[in-house]
Parts: sequence; C-alpha cells; structure tokens
Amino acid sequence: MRVDTIPHLFLDKVRKYGDRVALREKDYGVWQEVSFNEYCAHIRHFCLGLVELGLEPGGRVSIFGENEPEWLYADLAVQSAAAVAVGVYPTNPPKEAKYVIGHSDSTFVICDDQEQVDKVLEVKAELPLIKKIIVMDMKGLRNYRDPDIMSFAAVEEIGRRIEQKDREKYYRLVDQVKPSDVAIMVYTSGTTGPPKGAMLSHANVMNFLRNASQVIVQYDSDEIVSYLPLCHVAERLMSVFFPIHSGATVNFAESVDTVLMDMREILPTFFLAVPRIWEKMMAGVIIRMKDASWFKRQIFHWAVPVGQRMTEARLEKKRPSMGLRLANGLAWLLLFRHLKKELGLLRTRFAVSGAAPIAPEVLKFFMSLGVPVVEGWGMTEETGIGAINRLGDVKLGSVGPPIPGVEIKLAEDGEILLRCDHIFVGYWKDPEATARTVVDGWLYTGDVGELDEAGRLKITDRKKEIIITAGGKNIAPSEIENRLKCSPYINEAVVIGDRRPYLTALIQIEYDNVAKWAQEKNLAYTTFKSLAQLSEVNELIAAEVEEANKDFAQVEKIKKFRLLEKELDHDDDELTATMKLRRKTVHKRFGELIEQMYKSKN
Repeated sequence: MRVDTIPHLFLDKVRKYGDRVALREKDYGVWQEVSFNEYCAHIRHFCLGLVELGLEPGGRVSIFGENEPEWLYADLAVQSAAAVAVGVYPTNPPKEAKYVIGHSDSTFVICDDQEQVDKVLEVKAELPLIKKIIVMDMKGLRNYRDPDIMSFAAVEEIGRRIEQKDREKYYRLVDQVKPSDVAIMVYTSGTTGPPKGAMLSHANVMNFLRNASQVIVQYDSDEIVSYLPLCHVAERLMSVFFPIHSGATVNFAESVDTVLMDMREILPTFFLAVPRIWEKMMAGVIIRMKDASWFKRQIFHWAVPVGQRMTEARLEKKRPSMGLRLANGLAWLLLFRHLKKELGLLRTRFAVSGAAPIAPEVLKFFMSLGVPVVEGWGMTEETGIGAINRLGDVKLGSVGPPIPGVEIKLAEDGEILLRCDHIFVGYWKDPEATARTVVDGWLYTGDVGELDEAGRLKITDRKKEIIITAGGKNIAPSEIENRLKCSPYINEAVVIGDRRPYLTALIQIEYDNVAKWAQEKNLAYTTFKSLAQLSEVNELIAAEVEEANKDFAQVEKIKKFRLLEKELDHDDDELTATMKLRRKTVHKRFGELIEQMYKSKN
C-alpha cells in the first residue's frame, strides 16, 4: 500500500500495531490508554464529520488548545481530508489568535475549552469565513447561544453515522491525498514582524522522516512525553510524526505545571526540551542541593566534578582511567541515579535540546549525570531539524553535522544556507518573502554560523541580532545571554551594546529561586518589583554576572546591568509565543533604563 503521505503512514502503523497503546492521557490522576485502533477510529470519524460539515480539500482548519489526544485526532483528520491543519498557540491572546485564524482563511476553529472559545468569540465578527467552532471540552458552555458552537463528540458522531452507511468513504478520502499537498501550516514566532505561515507538504514531512530517522533513532518501545506547544514544528515532530513513523507511545502530561511530576511516572525514553526547560531543571537541582543536608551537599560537590571529568574524557574520546570509572560508578550509586529519577530522566536513552541556543555548561551538567543529551538545530522552513550531534560523537558548542540528505554552506557574510528535499512549500500569501528565503534551491536561514573541519555546525547568532560595538567588534549576544542564564537566579538576560562603547545587560531574576534566597536571608519583600529593588538582590546578581564574565574576553564582558522590575511577558509583546525575545520591543520599552547604564558612572 501507499506510504507516501502522513495519513497513509499512520494507517500502515495501525495495521501493524492494532491494539497496542499509542497514546496515554492523565485524567484526574489516572492514566487512560488509547490503542492504535482507537486512535484511528477517532480520526476517521472526526474527518468524516468535518467533510460532512463542509471541509473541502485544501481548506484550512485552526486547532487552538493545549496538548491532548483530541489535538492529534483533529490534526490527522484534517490531513486525511486533503486539508491543512493550522496550529494556534494556546497562550495567544484574542488579537494574535485572530491574526492566525484570519490570515490562514480557516473555515473551522477547534478549541480545547471555554477559555479558547471565549477568545474566538471576542473576535468572531472579524472572521467571516468561520463555519463552526468545535469544542473538545464543553464544560462551562451550556448557556452559550452561538449556533456555530458544537462539541468535538458531536462531529465524531456525525462521522460515525456516515461510516456505518459507507465503510470505505474515509479510505477513499485518504487515497485522494497527494504527497505534494500541503499538510500543515506552522506560523513562525515573528520576532521581527507579524508571523508568517510556513506551508509544509506531506512530501516534506515524509522526506524529513526518511532522512532524520537515520540519526534520530526512535523505536516502537519508546515512551515520549508531549508538553511543548503542538503548533510548534518541534513538538509536532515529537508527538505526531516521529511516533507514527516508529510506533512509539505518546504520553500527555496532566498540565504544563505538572510536567516534571508526570515525567517521574512516565520516565520517557525519548525526550525533547527547549533550553529554558534544561536551565530550569539544572537550577532546580542546584537550589535543592543548597537546602540538602551537609552530607548530601558533600556528595554532590564531590560527585558532579567526577561526572564532568568522565564526560570530558568521553567528549575527547579518551578511555577513562580505572580510578575515574570506579569513582563515576560510585557517584552513580550515591547521587546520579537518584537525580535522574527525580528529573524523570532515569530511562532516557536519547534527549535533545533545540529551538534555541543553549549554553554548553548546561549540556555538560546533564551529561555528567549520565543523561545522553545532544543539541540540534533546524527551522520550520526545512521541516524541523537540519543538524544534530550524534550520541557518542558530541562536540559541545556545536549543533553537530547535517542530518543525512541535508547540505549546508555559508554565505560570504556567514549566513547559513541549507539545501535538502524537505524545504517548505513557501509562506502562505507571501510569495515575495518566499522568494527571498529560498534562492536557487538554497534556504537562507537568517542564522550566522561556522563550520569546523569535521563539518560540524556552530550557530553564532541570528543575523539581525549580531551586535557591532562602537569599536567595530562583532559580538553574538546569545552566547553571553545563555551563559548568564546558567545562573539559578537569572531567568532572562538581554545584552545591549550595538554601536555602544561597551556591553550592558537587562536582567530578569528567576523569581522563585531569588524569593527563596531572600527568605533565607530574612529580607522583606511583597512583589516581584519589590524583590528586584532590594540592594541585596542586586549584589547577588552582580556576583553571578561577575562569574559569567570570567568566560569571556574583555570586550565581551558585561560592564553594567539593571534588574527589570517586571517579568517579560508574551501579553506585553516582549516575548513571542515560543518565549523568544522581541528585542526591538524590549529596547523600546526599557529605553530609559538602557540609557541610564551608558550615562551613569555605576
């Protein structure tokens, strides 16, 4: 049978695995299991229901909600009808949600609950193409009178009745899907302008899976935790495409707030996290150890350096001495095994950091605990991952060599250019931007980097974010920012210095950790602002900045900093939905604070 589109690949796995567990969802503290057959039944019925309600081939459907099985049912049902699934970030306020739903010309919006329905209703008058608002969880909506609102279950029931009359209709629909058809549309985070809808075809995804699976190996025995936004291409790969390629089981965390607790139960074998997650996990370990007993602190301070020496030997591909191997074994028994279990990483055989640069110190920390974590890099426009370090052949500070089938070269200005058979179809309604991004088959990534003699890629920074100081020195702010964020007391850092005589930084404290530190010092505060205003907190962060400065040349050191008195926020347009900095907004909003650093003597 055909396996050249995503629905065909899924049906192939359903035939192979049948009653095996495909999905698990935690509901009121109890894990509920969904087999491949049940997974497929939901997709069939929802697809047939959507078509009956008016979904046409090539139509767009927006999915607006948190991670749950219904998100996946909707995604694959839409693709089965030769239509296009469009993810909307669940954190998007009404204005941003309206942009994606309206710009994509979506005719259906699938919401997970009352909160998202309310957002859509607020802007519905400006979305004339909407036929139905379909809701996964109807709780709280009993008194809503909008005739366009209907439940997810009601759509499935329509499809179920259609299937009873025509058992083969769904399969005929799937057979009409072509590899060249657009499968999903992923809206970029838009750090420098409005988001653009990147169109990925079935062929893009299938070609990517063929290439990437050679180095990112996933097995049907793997357990995956789904918790990052599904509208982001990285989580779509991890929760939808890789598992239906491998037959792995996807586990949905109960909520974003309970992810670490749920991971201790799931113990995923295959795990993806963005740098902020890895940073917070490391900070949590460090803070917990400061509160541990004297004996446990001594073990920690002895064991971590042992693990780091072991990691350094492996990175340099040297055989560790017998003494180091014995010491590392003892460190495993006394500490590392316990920490990995607490973090939910005890069974993890393959972990990835991606979506943004990460400080090598963070990766080295986890590697010293025995977590097999590698850094990768990619873009939505090339279907997700273009380069990745290989287990057993990791070079810290690089994102590794290209995956099979991907060719990388550098432009004269250092911009990374990429060529492969899974470069996106283009930007929806924006042929000019598409033409600027793909030239003669090469994808202009907007990232600046370097290639070493072994072909490994190092990402320097975004091309538009390189700082050129008044002295003409080119500096990549992300490297310095990531080093600062290694501190358990620093949540966010924004390095300033373009056309300036020296570098400065705006720093946002890690509220929970700094608050705990302040309580131990008996310092009085009431809010984030009052905590950040404490002179003792300023001194604490000054020491962290000074420690980070030791790793950089004189011209790259932070000479002054100011603590932000509020948390950077998506709602205030200071962060994207993927929590990336909108530098222009931050520079404008805190312009007076920035100028103070260059006018004052301290």
